[in-house]
Amino acid sequence: MNALKFSTDTAAARPLTLVSKDGLADWLANQPTATQTWAEAAGFKAGAGEVLLLPDDGHVGGALGGLGGTKDRTRKRFIAADLRSKLPEGTWAFQTNLTGDDLTEAALGWLLAGYRFDQFADAPAPKANLVAPAGVDAARLERIAEGEKLARDLINIPASHLGPDELEAAARRLADQHGAKISVTTGQTLLDENFPMIHAVGRANPREPRLIDIRWGDSGPKLTLVGKGVCFDTGGLNLKPGASMGLMKKDMGGAANVLGLAHMLMDGGVGCQLRVLIPAVENSIAGDAFRPGDILTSRKGLTVEINNTDAEGRLVLADALALADEENPDLILSMATLTGAARVAVGPDLAPFYSTESSDAAALEAAAKTTRDPVWQMPFWDPYESMIEPGIADLDNAPKGGFAGSITAALFLRRFVTETPRYMHFDIYGWNPSAAPGRTKGGAGQAIRALYEALPKMLSDG
Repeated sequence: MNALKFSTDTAAARPLTLVSKDGLADWLANQPTATQTWAEAAGFKAGAGEVLLLPDDGHVGGALGGLGGTKDRTRKRFIAADLRSKLPEGTWAFQTNLTGDDLTEAALGWLLAGYRFDQFADAPAPKANLVAPAGVDAARLERIAEGEKLARDLINIPASHLGPDELEAAARRLADQHGAKISVTTGQTLLDENFPMIHAVGRANPREPRLIDIRWGDSGPKLTLVGKGVCFDTGGLNLKPGASMGLMKKDMGGAANVLGLAHMLMDGGVGCQLRVLIPAVENSIAGDAFRPGDILTSRKGLTVEINNTDAEGRLVLADALALADEENPDLILSMATLTGAARVAVGPDLAPFYSTESSDAAALEAAAKTTRDPVWQMPFWDPYESMIEPGIADLDNAPKGGFAGSITAALFLRRFVTETPRYMHFDIYGWNPSAAPGRTKGGAGQAIRALYEALPKMLSDG
């Protein structure tokens, strides 16, 4: 049984009754005396993630699953996901008064709790399965779980096994799966095709830099996704300290997330002309590495003074965004693990985003609430534009002073989107520092569930 899919074995399903702390007394009052006595003897309080198996003639006849109190449900996402690993093998069916978004959250959380990264060590998935609750779109939730799995897997794979070559291979598999077209510009050809900053960042590594370009769909609004694919970031000649380099396999989290989102969109048949652009590189040290003080000329023609080679993500994104902008799509959306400043501002859970259109921001924020995929809008603050202008070049890739680091990075990227009015940028973390319900420690999908929900409205309104 695929742990990311619902069971269809309804005949074998045992009831899993979801009950909150504040609803437990009323539920028990309507149960047989034996059930009331059993729950009291076991000390079941319906705490968040608490499970109580219910006997039936010497067998397990069902179970109670705790949803916690009001504060738990406000502060925690996917509480029902915690139940899955505590239940014995078999098929279960929710018995609950949850409806709408709350029921969808419980069902999706169950699927996400089935994710395991097992490429290098055994990581058995839970053996408890769930019949899709009536009233949820099972196919949609399975699609979302698969997109999340793709993003998580790609982030979790170490750089020894996932460089630009392997990221390209993953993109090709996805394109083949959905009948999409894919082209890749690699190595010296990047210079021939005018992608100088992608080449500059990746040229010091023997795994050649490249630009991956996927196209799918031949009608409807044009949507272009751009994902940062820095498969490992040493910081270049501005070498990172060891503590900062330890998680740099995740620096392609933007690419992983746009591929996960692209899967959802293509598998769901969303009516659009989708393009996915991924500049895939490794930022390394060698004799031909780009240097602090260098001035690079971008695809857009803008010159960039390099004041820190560890601010490389915005450079590769800039060339890809310039290409996207040449086609003037209805919406360009970029995702990147771009700045530590974003983490300082909002921590690892929230996905900060920037938007040139208030209506797009509003649609996304509404979708984020219903999908339990939190985002936080940050400002394209025009008064800070002077901070990214060094004087001897058009742009500075690493403004001094340390202020507003996420905002100045977003402003830098916006300079390369001049022909497309609608642009959104996500400065994500792409990593769960510790396990949480439905979310294992490690690679994380961020904002892609919210975007999958919001994009049809955003594109139709545009």
